[in-house]
Amino acid sequence: MTGGPFNFSFLETFGVPLKRMRAGETLFEKGEAGADMYLVLEGKIDVRVGDRVVESVGMHGIVGEMALLDNAPRSATAVAASAGEVAVIDRSVFLDLVRENPAFSLYVMQRMAMRIRKMNEGA
Repeated sequence: MTGGPFNFSFLETFGVPLKRMRAGETLFEKGEAGADMYLVLEGKIDVRVGDRVVESVGMHGIVGEMALLDNAPRSATAVAASAGEVAVIDRSVFLDLVRENPAFSLYVMQRMAMRIRKMNEGA
């Protein structure tokens, strides 16, 4: 599932801001409020709990969606494993995307389900 059931032209349509990341740059830290989720467009983001990398997220992967959805603090830290670029999707844009492009919400749910399955396998 590389591009999902839709194309990513919505980034331009919805004016989604892009953020360049340097290797080693922290995107967010565990415990922070989560107002945004991130769609990886280039590079890799390591999701860390403590010193342990629990997932490396590459192109078209998402990070930060849980805190955006449930308004709870971040459950992990996200750090750029390599230089790259992410799309910064805030709650307002996320809700617009869900209304205008229901396939996007399915994409997010599928990514979350894959992450939960992977975590369960390691438990």
